[in-house]
Amino acid sequence: MSDEPTAPTFRSDVTVELVRSAAADSDVIWAARVSTAGEQSLEALQQDPEKSKGLINFLMRDRHGTPFEHNSMTFFISAPIFVFREFHRHRSGWSYNEESGRYRELQPVFYVPAEDRKLVQEGRPGRYEFVEGTAEQHETVTEAMEASYREAYNRYQEMLAAGVAREVARAVLPVGLFSSMYATCNARSLMHFLSLRTRRENSAVPSFPQREIEMVAEQMEEQWAQLMPLTHAAFEKHGRVAP
Repeated sequence: MSDEPTAPTFRSDVTVELVRSAAADSDVIWAARVSTAGEQSLEALQQDPEKSKGLINFLMRDRHGTPFEHNSMTFFISAPIFVFREFHRHRSGWSYNEESGRYRELQPVFYVPAEDRKLVQEGRPGRYEFVEGTAEQHETVTEAMEASYREAYNRYQEMLAAGVAREVARAVLPVGLFSSMYATCNARSLMHFLSLRTRRENSAVPSFPQREIEMVAEQMEEQWAQLMPLTHAAFEKHGRVAP
């Protein structure tokens, strides 16, 4: 541990970096062709996927999902811990590795909502919406969070300085602390994630995600759409329902 404790910093953004991928629209095509062409489906490995746009749409429309699993994407995500606790509910088709508070000293980077983050919940569970907060509410949120974060991190540092193990001292830190993780998925599992963690007018099944995980989902979708544009277009066309 350093002699001079690091001063807390506050962020309202999240970051998503695509660090590795083996994903293309052609992966969907050859995986689907094997059902009717057997070994001749290997010819589709070099096929222009534009010629099979109709096949991708058919698979998406009729929910033949397995051809969308023969690809892989790994993202490096930096976000508050409470986002990851929601994220880890997605288990099928996902692999995660997150930084550990047992093995490293956690850095004092904390989440504070931006001014455009809606703060007020109206309605009852199952039938509610979020609306804009007032300037006074935003000031209250910012001051309360920053004060709480500073106090918690100071106590964390005190315990470390006293020789307390990291895995014990970390218990005082809040879920607004930033963490980082690798998340690996395929297009099918990602589409299921996006169907639940983004809110779109064209969604066949409405979803109401917390804004912070939606911020992560939006960046993941943008990067995936560049890798598999035909698959993404079919996902959009057919109501953003995972096949």
